This record gives sequence, structure tokens and C-alpha cells, in this order.
Amino acid sequence: MIPGLEAAELPTDGVEVGRIADAWGLQGWFKVLPHSANPAALFSSKRWYLLPTEKGQKTFSGVVKLAIKEAKNHSDTVVACAHAVDDRNSAEALRGSRIFIARSSFPTAGKDEYYWVDLIGLVVVNRESVELGVVRELLSTGAQTVLVLDYEQDGKAQERMIPFVSIYIDKVDLPARRILVDWQADY
Repeated sequence: MIPGLEAAELPTDGVEVGRIADAWGLQGWFKVLPHSANPAALFSSKRWYLLPTEKGQKTFSGVVKLAIKEAKNHSDTVVACAHAVDDRNSAEALRGSRIFIARSSFPTAGKDEYYWVDLIGLVVVNRESVELGVVRELLSTGAQTVLVLDYEQDGKAQERMIPFVSIYIDKVDLPARRILVDWQADY
């Protein structure tokens, strides 16, 4: 294990936000591959939780907490440095590590902005109070984001897709765990 890495427990609200790609430079900086096009959570949190890659990484096991000194955009990537990582060899040892951040550490979303992780599991209901399904995942198609719902019909698992755009989405009610849409069951 790298000296200074602290064994920890994954926060109950931990969300995987990226992976460490490789070392960057000679002084312990490392490249990060964020899972989001807007990696604001990586920049706002000073505590990252790492899990080793599934592919045989032997540097550490279990969960470790990494105290971040700085994370920033650099060209087309994100780079970061941590208090316990002070040379290239230590940074290389983290290659492939999965990065988790407590959801409570994410920056506050703006009006009518939502983190995808908050939408997963919400029930989707149309204006006629017909339940259309539960959000399983979201897809980015480039032009728009699409809700992918799971529902059951005649005892069989089905999938439904609804564009996550204002013309179809009437209201997202996070406390009630539901999304009201202008969409019909037979679309």
C-alpha cells in the first residue's frame, strides 16, 4: 500500500464518478477519466474514496480515502494531486482505481438541473396518473438525454424510453421520488 493512504469505508451515498487513468508528470499528479462531461463533483470534493480496479491491481485492497490537494481541467482531461501521492511511482500505482465521492459532497444543482444518479429509481407517471415505469438508467444521445424505464406488461419485463426534455417532462419531484410526464403508455 502507498504510505499515507488511509483505509476507509465507502460512504453510504457514495457514487462512482470516474477512474484514475495514469500518472501525469513526475510529482505525483494523475489523470482522471470522469464518467460525466461535467466533472464538477471531482472539483468540489476534497475526499475521494478509491476501490481497486477489478483487473488485478495489488497496490491496495478494500476502500481507501484519498485527501485531494487539487483537481483541475487540463486540455481535454482532468488531472489531480493528493497529499499521500508525491511521486510518479505512487501515482502509477493508483492506475485503474475507481473513484467514489459522497453524493452529499456534490455541488448543488441549478434550477431544473438534476444529477442522473438522483433520477434513477424514480417512478414515472403521466398526466392521466398512469404509471409508465421506473427509471433504470439515462442515455446521452448527443442531442438529448433519454430516460430508460423498466415496467411490466402481461407478466413480462419491458423497456420504455422517454426523452428527458421540457416538452415531455412536466415535473421532477425528488422528495416524492416521481417524475410527471406528458407521454402515453402506447407511444
